[in-house]
Amino acid sequence: MSNPSLLILAGDGIGPEVMSQVQRVIGWFGDNRGLNFDVSEDLVGGAAYDKHGVPLHDDTMAKAQEVDAVLLGAVGGPKYDDLDFSVKPERGLLRLRKEMDLFANLRPAQCFDALSDFSSLKTELVAGLDIMIVRELTSGVYFGEPRGIFEEGNERVGINTQRYTESEIERGARAAFELAMKRDKRLCSMEKANVMESGILWRQVVTEVSKDYPEVELSHMYADNGAMQLVRAPKQFDVIYTDNLFGDILSDCAAMLTGSLGMLPSASLGAPMDNGRPKALYEPVHGSAPDIAGQGKANPCACVLSFAMALRYSFAEGGEADRLEAAVEKVLADGVRTGDLMQADGGTPVSTSEMGDALLAALDASL
Repeated sequence: MSNPSLLILAGDGIGPEVMSQVQRVIGWFGDNRGLNFDVSEDLVGGAAYDKHGVPLHDDTMAKAQEVDAVLLGAVGGPKYDDLDFSVKPERGLLRLRKEMDLFANLRPAQCFDALSDFSSLKTELVAGLDIMIVRELTSGVYFGEPRGIFEEGNERVGINTQRYTESEIERGARAAFELAMKRDKRLCSMEKANVMESGILWRQVVTEVSKDYPEVELSHMYADNGAMQLVRAPKQFDVIYTDNLFGDILSDCAAMLTGSLGMLPSASLGAPMDNGRPKALYEPVHGSAPDIAGQGKANPCACVLSFAMALRYSFAEGGEADRLEAAVEKVLADGVRTGDLMQADGGTPVSTSEMGDALLAALDASL
């Protein structure tokens, strides 16, 4: 039986630095748990543009369609700000999501005990926080037509179209309900049904899907109120399902409840392949952080936790995912800190590679 396949696209900025630590973790699982992967590497974003003149080469796209999962670091940087929109680094990531048909973006917001005082909110509001935002990823205002900047009369007008089909809403809703069934069986759907027809359809479809999940308590909330409630009382939520635009905003809002973007993974899932595994792309939330790139300051935990999500959702290795997440929690509890996690009251400051060392030591201790 062949090993599961994994395509690594380290990308730009701090992407290669954090990904190098993930590759060490992947090697650890092969050496110590008999969990081996066929790993290949390629370029995406600015790195791909520098070599090929496009942010994602067709050959790389073909590889992504063939492997069991893609693990991506980050894309973008000021070097590419003046490029035409069609070849900006971010277009490579959007192409991956679109052509792999990755319709459900999973963004967990979990507050580790050791970091409960890092949030800008009071500790009691975020301690023990564990919510999951499911963002529809392939439609909505980011992809709807017509779009563009046009001349209208004597001025320019920018147009983006919010468009959703019933089936697009439904498949994402089913992914969200399935997750809710495995968690606390509560799902809050967020839209703007008070002012948007797409929001009315969204609410109708989610309500219809809920009939197939009678054990899940469904609630609805306008997305602007949802943003306020995330800051007011975040632990009232378990699973949140929302559209592409609102999901982009709400998940970043939820991210900062935990205190650092350097701790937050994500998964983008599509339909099952012939082997039963969903098409999937895993990436940290933090972006390319060009201001610290190449300095050994980046926190690799979000990328490591993205690999933990791959173990859970692509490779049915939930126990090993728990092991890796527990190793991250132990390292944090021991006070090991990259720069983004340092506070005046102490902690042991470490570099990116030293954080990798600590994670591997914690994994060794778990055996």
